[in-house]
Amino acid sequence: MDKFQEMQSFVAVVDSGSFVRAAESLDTSKAAVSRHVAELEQRLGARLLNRTTRKLSMTDEGQAFYLRCTDLLNALDEAESELSSRTGEAAGLLRISAPVTFGILHLAPLWGEFLRLHPKVTFDVSLSDRTVDLVEDGFDVAIRISRSPQQNLIARKLASTRMVLCASPGYLKRHGTPKHPPDLASHNIISYSYWSSRDEWEFVGPEGAVSVKTRPRLHANSGDTCRAAALQHQGIIMQPDFLVYEDLRSGSLKQILSAYRTVEIDIYAVYSSRKQLPLRLRYLIDFLVKAFRKPVWQD
Repeated sequence: MDKFQEMQSFVAVVDSGSFVRAAESLDTSKAAVSRHVAELEQRLGARLLNRTTRKLSMTDEGQAFYLRCTDLLNALDEAESELSSRTGEAAGLLRISAPVTFGILHLAPLWGEFLRLHPKVTFDVSLSDRTVDLVEDGFDVAIRISRSPQQNLIARKLASTRMVLCASPGYLKRHGTPKHPPDLASHNIISYSYWSSRDEWEFVGPEGAVSVKTRPRLHANSGDTCRAAALQHQGIIMQPDFLVYEDLRSGSLKQILSAYRTVEIDIYAVYSSRKQLPLRLRYLIDFLVKAFRKPVWQD
């Protein structure tokens, strides 16, 4: 049995948390992955995984061996990247983390084009609105929507997005249109849970900076959920223009308090180090910078 294949299967099982998902990531069968891990344990004379009907966990021997395996596989990956950089051809796996809504709306349509341009590159894309640890969670790059990226990361700006205060015409007809930020205190507010300022919304208007403490009727950790509630005439939202720009163009949502400027946030591709940057990652970041040179939500 190929030792590399055994290690690759073992690491994939640990990373994915199941034999089924490991088989999917390796494009093979669950039986093959199970056989690789079983033969690896037999050859080493040690149990690496504790298997129950509900979950998998590593033994102490498995934990130690997993760390060595990941070091070896990463070293092989870097060697391939170094060789690829000499030929100018990108190859290998890219693990990408991105926010859910932005990832679906604006990144997913781009992946096919990049993979077509670089047929030896493979992707593992994870969508989550939580902030991942690139090193600890094993990601090559993350797309972050933030006022400022983490200082210990390298960041390339892709675009910017402005928060837009809006509601449906149906809601505004029934409840009236706010004229000044303090008016929001008496309205139904739909709030995004991960917004850094939580329920205190900030504006800059003719009289200067003003903040309003809102009383949300609905909290959600999904911008899509907030948008859907607004389209159902349930209240006022403050969401990025990359999410609501089509609704504003069609008239399904109407911008309010347009005389008051809201927060503008940058969109970054962040990665952990400039040193030994794999060619595939360098190509991807350059590709994204070019793709978002003229964002569709700013047309």
